[in-house]
Order: sequence, then C-alpha cells, then structure tokens
Amino acid sequence: MRRPDGWWRIKSTPEKVETYTRWSFHFFGVSEIAGIGLATYGQTGLRLATLLSLLVVAHAAACMATAARALDWTLGRRAQPMRELWGLGALTAVLATVAIVLAEHGPAGGDVDTAALSVFTGVQAFGVGIMALGVHHRRRIVVVLVGGFAAGAGVVSCAVGVPWPAALVLACVLVAAGAFTAFIAVFSVWLLNAVYALDDAKETRARLAVAEERLRFGRDLHDVMGRNLAVIALKSELAVQLSRRGRPEAVEQMIEVQRIAQESQREVRDVVRGYREAALEVELAGARGVLQAAGIVSEVTGETAGLPAEVQAALGWVVREATTNVLRHGDAKKVAVTVRTAEGRVVLTVENDGVAEPTGDGPPAGSGGSGLAGLRERLSAVDGTLEAGPVGKGVFRLTAEVPLPAAAGAALGVAS
Repeated sequence: MRRPDGWWRIKSTPEKVETYTRWSFHFFGVSEIAGIGLATYGQTGLRLATLLSLLVVAHAAACMATAARALDWTLGRRAQPMRELWGLGALTAVLATVAIVLAEHGPAGGDVDTAALSVFTGVQAFGVGIMALGVHHRRRIVVVLVGGFAAGAGVVSCAVGVPWPAALVLACVLVAAGAFTAFIAVFSVWLLNAVYALDDAKETRARLAVAEERLRFGRDLHDVMGRNLAVIALKSELAVQLSRRGRPEAVEQMIEVQRIAQESQREVRDVVRGYREAALEVELAGARGVLQAAGIVSEVTGETAGLPAEVQAALGWVVREATTNVLRHGDAKKVAVTVRTAEGRVVLTVENDGVAEPTGDGPPAGSGGSGLAGLRERLSAVDGTLEAGPVGKGVFRLTAEVPLPAAAGAALGVAS
C-alpha cells in the first residue's frame, strides 16, 4: 500500500518547490477567508457579516484560480491568463467599492466600519499580490498596480464621503500591504524559476561531461589509428605498384601491412580497455568532485594504495555506479565512502541519506536494476559479492567485497 507521503518523496526537488509554491498561494486564499471574512462575524451583525464573508470567499476563490494559471504561464505551460487577470482586477475593484460604501453608509451597530475597512484593504492587497504573478516586467508593473489601486482607493473613499485625511491613510496602508504581498509573489516566482534553471544546468553539465568523454575517446582513437591507417594506405599502394612490375618486394610490403594492421588492432583494444576500466583511486576523486558540484557532502576514508589492478577496476565501477545512482535517484545530503581491508578481503561501503523509501508500488530498493546486475557480474569475475538496500529511515547502503590474491594480501600485511 502506498505510504501517505509517497507522492511527495517521488517528486524531484524542483517539483517539490513548485508544489510548495502553489500551495503557498492557495494558503493566501485561506488566510484571506479566515483573517478577513470570518473575522467580520465578531465585528458586526450576522446578515452583514455573512454578506462580507461571501464577498471575501468569492475573491479568495478567484485569487486561487488565477494564481494557479499564472504559475503555469510562468513555467511556460500555457498562455498568459489575461482574462483571469482582468477579471480578478475588476472583481477586486468592485468588492473594494462595495466595502467602502458599507463602511460609510452601512447600517449602524457593532463595529461595521472596522469590518468593512478590513475587507476594503484586504481584498485589494491580496488581489495586487496575485496579479503580480501573471504579468511581464514585474518590477514596473507591480509599481503601477500598487500605485493604481492605492490612488483609486483614495479617490473612491473621498467620493463616498470619507474625509480626505482618512482617505490618505487608507491609500498609504494599501501601498504598504499591496507592496508586501506583491513582493512575496514576485520573490516566490523568482525562486521557483531559479530552482528549475539550476536543475536544467545540472542536466546540461551531465550531458556536457558525457560529450567531453566521447570527444576524448574519439581523440585517443584518432591518435592511434590515424598514423597507422596512413602507413597502411601508402604501403598497400606501393605493394600494388611493385606487384604490377613483377617485383618480389611486393610480398614484403604486404607482410608489413599485415603487421601494422595487427598492431593497430592491439592498440585499439588497449584504447577501449583503458576507456572502460575504472581505477578505484581515480573514481573516488571523480566522485568527490561530482558530489561536491551537486552540493552533496562526501566523506572518503580508507587506503587504496597497493591494491591489485583487477581489484581496483572492479571496485572503481562500484564507486561510479553508486555515485550515478545518488545523483539520479533520491535527494542525498551526505555520502560516505569507506574502503577497508580485513581478513584477506577488500570491503567498499557507500552509504547515502537520500534514498526514497519503498511506497509499495514497485520492488524494494536494491532488489534489482541493470546497474546493480552489471556490478554483480563484474564482481563475480573476481569472486566478489555485492549487497545493496536500505538500512534505516532514508539511508541506503551498498557494500562490495572482493577477495585479495594471496600475494597482494601478504604485501599489504593482511592474513588471507
């Protein structure tokens, strides 16, 4: 059965930030209803409080819907929601006008003025903040929105009979409240875009690393084959000319071509082997650099000097695959790598704290996967073993053991 938080744990970091941002703006609407609409019930009569509360609920619902569409537009998933923005602006202006009229000419009794004025300023402050999400050139437009609503609030207040000093105070209060909510909205969108941009940069960096490695392999192969192929072409042409003349030296040239071709095959195998082999010390240094670039703390302990080449190659692949899994899956903050030699065996442990716990919809962590299967095949070639799986809440451990040859164990001072 899926855990209650399973849907959250399977999200990537940008998706989590996006979900948090969306629900933050929905919470804006809830705060508007609770802090402004429901508060009127303790300030005025039941009928008027119900009317004001319904107006606030309608405005909060419009704010939530507009915020959702504006965030989609910000992330490039839909067209700019101009109809929703204009509709929210018109609704905000109408509700604010109704509230100020009620404050000035509403029924007597209770604290009607306070309730209506709180609705008057609240709907405009929240409305300005939400409208700031769906506009281009936010800095300039926000100034226009805040200034325009503040000026309109002052003019309408004076028009319905509010003394001009009080109208000026209302306009100033609205400037402060509107600027605050607009700043929160603009900053939230900036943060969300920054997180997605960093995630795209991380993927781009990984693709560039792969492309750079391919170019390196291509350069190595060109360096090996370029000269040999040129020599083979020249000697083959010479052999053809000598053969046409009936010269016996043609056979010697073809024998030389055969030798160079065989040597080229050997050199290509060496290049490919060097490209595919993974030295433990090199992989540990590379893993530390990649994890640090990804913002993950890495700790590497143990001694790798003196280990046989086949042991280092096998364990180097374990480090490479484990690092890849940490970057691709989960959300680790710390990775610990330990290498120790005991009882004639080398034990490599990679532990991270960012594994997603099983949700019941798939196989448990560490139970399979082509990466782990490939590692087990490589380790089995040197009589090694691999164990992988969760060992605690959010902690995943991968342990590889490889026996040391007797000569290597004696050189390292370990009893085999």
